[in-house]
Amino acid sequence: MQTLSLKPHWLWLMVAGLLMATMSFTWQAMAQSASPSVLVLNIEGAIGPATKDYFERGLNKAREQGSEVVIVELDTPGGLVDTTRDMLREMLNADIPVVMYVFPSGARAASAGTYLLYGSHVAAMAPSTHLGSATPVQMGGGLLGSDEDEEDNSAEESDGEGSAMERKVMEDAVSFIRSLAERHDRNADWAEEAVRNAVNFTASEALEQNVINVVARDLDDLLEQIDGMSVVMESGDATLETAGLTIERFDPDWRTQVLSLITNPNIAFFLMVIGFYGLVFELANPGSLFPGTIGLICLLLALFAFQVLPINYAGLALMVVGLALMVGEAFMPSFGVLGVGGIIAFVLGSVMLMDAEHLAISLPLIGGVALVSGGVMLWTLTRFATLRRRPAHTGAEQLIGADAVALDDFETSGHVRLHGERWNAVSDVPVKRGEKLVVVRLDGLTVYVTPR
Repeated sequence: MQTLSLKPHWLWLMVAGLLMATMSFTWQAMAQSASPSVLVLNIEGAIGPATKDYFERGLNKAREQGSEVVIVELDTPGGLVDTTRDMLREMLNADIPVVMYVFPSGARAASAGTYLLYGSHVAAMAPSTHLGSATPVQMGGGLLGSDEDEEDNSAEESDGEGSAMERKVMEDAVSFIRSLAERHDRNADWAEEAVRNAVNFTASEALEQNVINVVARDLDDLLEQIDGMSVVMESGDATLETAGLTIERFDPDWRTQVLSLITNPNIAFFLMVIGFYGLVFELANPGSLFPGTIGLICLLLALFAFQVLPINYAGLALMVVGLALMVGEAFMPSFGVLGVGGIIAFVLGSVMLMDAEHLAISLPLIGGVALVSGGVMLWTLTRFATLRRRPAHTGAEQLIGADAVALDDFETSGHVRLHGERWNAVSDVPVKRGEKLVVVRLDGLTVYVTPR
């Protein structure tokens, strides 16, 4: 019996190789952990629930990898008030300094963007950018707290409920942005003007009037200028050390882009309208299924887009609706309407929960469930189509095309044996006894036959 053995020098070479590999991996891990970095986010477009979700995930990523600073490249026309307040709450209580940087040239920080700049630990802008127009507006576009025709309607406005509500919203916004300005020692009077009168500043004007801290050409210039700057954190003052930091980007992924499309104010408005009319048409025509399915999905998406439902609740609701529709397809076949709607709702809800805290769902699992559900639904539809093409096996319909045998000779009418029974028969041609016939029509207890 032969035995395998390794010479001593081969053993030493293997041990040395393992040690070198271990030391190499350890050195790389230590080098990565020892290299300080700055995490760069990018917010472009309207501020909505998808933006808040992306911003919160960015802050969590920065904490996990120990980033020194988070820089947010900002270019926004504004957004939802509640979403902006949630983002500011996260930023004000963050343990990592957040730099809001209006970038690139030509970008703006209008409306909600102005609040984000005032609430950031460091406010920065690139040349040829601007901020302002922070007056709260309604979804329809009307200005809250407008002074138009104030003299002519002063009596009505003093007693009007709408005017009182407008003043409440305006004063709340003014107090909020002034508190942000006072926290970071910025120009609170101009902030109030931006809210009350929708004034704007260019980058150079904002720097001159103590609205922002820095005007920087690019990220390298920004890191160089804020190095050594003192900022106000929740735990107290802190000094930024940004020299030599490694820049790491955390750009929006496809999930964030899809959710941003859904939460676009124009898309959200149409989703709400489609959802409302879909349910109305379904109630007016019970059993039509298609408008009700589309309406329910669109309504849930609209509630998420307007931040009536948090992303976790909206995702769970869509998944439950999707599963219910897919089960409904099995018990109440709708030729794919419920099944396809269920798959769409399930996938959308799962995408919302992909990166949700404590409820994360992996993409392969989403795709696997969707494919299995789609396969089952496709198999069911093909089975139904096959059954519809099969000849009938019961009832009068199954006699059409059946074979019969003539029991006697007849010119026009006589008798045939059909399925072991004696039937009255009518033929257009003469028939002889024992001739094989085929049934072409049924009229009561009489069959119409023709020679096969």
